[in-house]
Amino acid sequence: MKLDAILWDYDGTIVNSVPKNIEITKSILSIVAPRLSGDNLPKCLLSEVAYHHANHAAKNWQELYVNYYGMTESEMQVAGTLWAEHQLSNTTPVKLFTGIDDVVRRLSSIPHGICSQNASKNIRNVLSEAKIDSFFKSVIGYDDVLGDAQKPAADGGLICLEQIFDSAENKTVMYIGDHEADVQFARNVQAAFGKKLTVISVAAAYSGAAPDDWSVKPDYIIRDPSELATICDPCL
Repeated sequence: MKLDAILWDYDGTIVNSVPKNIEITKSILSIVAPRLSGDNLPKCLLSEVAYHHANHAAKNWQELYVNYYGMTESEMQVAGTLWAEHQLSNTTPVKLFTGIDDVVRRLSSIPHGICSQNASKNIRNVLSEAKIDSFFKSVIGYDDVLGDAQKPAADGGLICLEQIFDSAENKTVMYIGDHEADVQFARNVQAAFGKKLTVISVAAAYSGAAPDDWSVKPDYIIRDPSELATICDPCL
């Protein structure tokens, strides 16, 4: 097996963005659903541990907003349109998980890409600051995909692959994410190509995810970024 590309989720996989995401969510709630701000802030926004639990329990961001934050469907839809803007304007710092920069450099002979629901400009800024931006041939964010085509729909992955390859047919790629929806996303990208593309799914458990409990199972689980090199080295 030869690995032709490594695709990544961003939040909870490359960076620990929980502190920033909590602050962004508080800001958006104060605009869209002020009844859920201040003393009425949802419990899952009161600590990083509580946020991790809710985020990994929800199937997607829509369910997180409605079932865990208590927003209505209409409030959730409006909140989604504000996310990218607030990500760019919020200055709460984020950090790469320890070892991410090392493993990306170690696997630099393979082109990397990102498929995320963060803002692509925001992602590129963080990669640049960490001096690993040159290894990522494509960065697809929330603002690069239509609202109803976000993960786990395959659209972002298809765009990412188009930017990396002239043709993704007969290629083997890996997708790494920290959420059950990321596994489903990998499966959907695979399904879009049928037998003409192989997509290997890797669950990043080092950010607090519990892949053993997921109904959609990944091909591999890593509990430290360095373990990715162990999986990939035989593929080089």
